Amino acid sequence: MSLRIFNTLNRAVAEFSPLQPGHVRMYVCGMTVYDLCHLGHARSMIAFDVVQRWLRASGFQVTYVRNVTDIDDKIIKRALENGETIRNLTDRMIDALHQDADALGIERPQHEPRATDYVPQMLRMIGTLEDKGLAYRSGNGDVNYAVRKFQGYGKLSGKSLDELNAGERVAVSTDEGAKHDPLDFVLWKTAKPTEPEDVKWASPFGTGRPGWHIECSAMACELLGQTFDIHGGGADLQFPHHENEIAQSEGANGQPLARFWMHNGFINVDNEKMSKSLGNFFTIRDVLKEFDAETIRFFIVRSHYRSSLNYSDVHLSDAKGALKRLYTALQAVPPDAQTHPIDWQDPLAARFKAAMDEDFGTPEAVAVLFELAGEVNRSGSAERAGLLKALGGLLGLLQTDPTTYLQSGAGLDEAAIQAQIQARAEAKASKNFAEADRIRKDLLEKGIVLKDSATGTTWEAKQ
Repeated sequence: MSLRIFNTLNRAVAEFSPLQPGHVRMYVCGMTVYDLCHLGHARSMIAFDVVQRWLRASGFQVTYVRNVTDIDDKIIKRALENGETIRNLTDRMIDALHQDADALGIERPQHEPRATDYVPQMLRMIGTLEDKGLAYRSGNGDVNYAVRKFQGYGKLSGKSLDELNAGERVAVSTDEGAKHDPLDFVLWKTAKPTEPEDVKWASPFGTGRPGWHIECSAMACELLGQTFDIHGGGADLQFPHHENEIAQSEGANGQPLARFWMHNGFINVDNEKMSKSLGNFFTIRDVLKEFDAETIRFFIVRSHYRSSLNYSDVHLSDAKGALKRLYTALQAVPPDAQTHPIDWQDPLAARFKAAMDEDFGTPEAVAVLFELAGEVNRSGSAERAGLLKALGGLLGLLQTDPTTYLQSGAGLDEAAIQAQIQARAEAKASKNFAEADRIRKDLLEKGIVLKDSATGTTWEAKQ
């Protein structure tokens, strides 16, 4: 079975093959770095991390670009509030982004362009759009895109210009008096006297800075070409950001921007999208104080990337318990020490592959992991345990030493726990079962679960 991907552009699953045989070029919209990343950002980063991992596992070379927006109204506002330079703020937030992403096992993209490094490319694209009559200079000094002059506007969102004019786009438009049409959007913002000097660039259109949408068009085309294979991002970016990217890039170049558009679903809190604007967000760092990084990753991966995902401590606790069952199988039966290529003819491996080849179907792929863990428990096969670990690795899971994972988060150190286990063994040997039970109960209250077997007593941290 060949890889099939849901393409937002035509709202259908279609067979995927890259423009250049064997080489996939993928651009994903990254973060605006004015604050710490929240769990919604983690959802997008993990979703496309899984995508690029599976593409590589399928034999493709992948050029993966995930940008950083380091110039934006929110960034300017936060830097002024903090009394620091734009660069100092964005450098700090990019470092924090990397720390959080690394903790979650997210592989870094090959390219992570900062918008401020691509202003010349943005200016060239704006100049081309102006020459083609798709951009105009307004009375206040801004340069705007003339939406109604681009024939394909609305094809990604599936909305007509009349629907857009009556709906959400007008609600978010600003400074309407400077535009020919409420739907038009800014390409170049003229500098304001109150803005700091480090957000001002000289240009043929006057001193100013780029609009948000033009940043991604310029970076994507510069690094991946005028047409590339996959453009991704959160569902909230489908309109207007990605719609505007299409208008800019295709208007300037006369070529399709991306062949496949992919959008991950939201993480919801009380059935509302998690976002900073709503104030209902949890930073990755906040959640990491309560749950380990692999549990967070597993919580996200076991749902399909396009589905909405409800966040709560209950859901994360359930994910932790489920992940522990997989690690328990690997602890009981250590994988074959010799690494073997995955045999995709194996029935469970074939099911895993079929799931991933159908629009990166991680829920079914995770279900295969549990079936395989059941086989490992029944058969005691190190070879099956090796397959479980290998397939888990394609999702960024199950690569930690099982005992280390199962014992993480314990309230006591190893020496203290082992001393209690020894004391309990001595109590049992002297038939002081009341004392042995007391020790087990005391450890359980401290978050330590004892597990007796024919080979002795082991322990793990309580869920």
